[in-house]
Amino acid sequence: MKILAVGDIVGETGAKKAVSVLKNIRQQKNIDFIIVNAENSAGGFGITKKIYDDLINVGADVITMGNHTWGKKDIFSFIDDEKIIRPANYSKGLPGKGYRIYNLKNKKIAVMNLIGRTTMGILSENPFIIAKEIIENIKDKVDLIAIDFHAEATAEKIALGYYLDGMANIVFGTHTHVQTADEKILPKGTAYITDIGMTGPKNSVIGMDIDVSFKRFVTSLPERYKLAEGECMFNSIIFEINDETNQIKSIEKFNKI
Repeated sequence: MKILAVGDIVGETGAKKAVSVLKNIRQQKNIDFIIVNAENSAGGFGITKKIYDDLINVGADVITMGNHTWGKKDIFSFIDDEKIIRPANYSKGLPGKGYRIYNLKNKKIAVMNLIGRTTMGILSENPFIIAKEIIENIKDKVDLIAIDFHAEATAEKIALGYYLDGMANIVFGTHTHVQTADEKILPKGTAYITDIGMTGPKNSVIGMDIDVSFKRFVTSLPERYKLAEGECMFNSIIFEINDETNQIKSIEKFNKI
């Protein structure tokens, strides 16, 4: 079995790039299950129903979110759909689910979304504690557990990977929009990478206009971010799993311009 995780979609051009690649990727790379982070897909902040539908229609099995989950009001019309999840460690009582279980090839796959607490500016529960609690509740009901940890701090992501080593099959990071070179299988068998990158404008500052970013950093004034334009790149990771043992066989980067 192969699971594809697609890096943060940034803006409408990033969404179009994701749709164009996902149309054929199942056949090209023999993909069985697709996870897409799309919390920046609508103007850089949030997701719309149209973008959600477009991604689902080309094969995305689950959409994960992050700190911009509530960026567009559209989200409230489909946040309870079975193919979208938001961070499980958001405050209790909010709409949506933090994890869902999907059926595939006689297996049950749990996909969980978490948000970090270091420099994220979001009030949330402890992701380490919440993740462990959820895993304890579902571990006997599922065959595989994959986690999208939407976090800023590299140390927080790495620590969670090791903390959940042997409890989750896959832990991958999102949010920083730069694909890291530390993909590995941890000592107890969990596949890990700090950040899977982004799907958005190639010539940009994490998807945003370069000149606007200059103004923010050079003048320290709160210049409003603007999405970059131009050619987009597609960042993703493919996790291959042994169908007999559910152990990770390999981790492969799949990037396309």
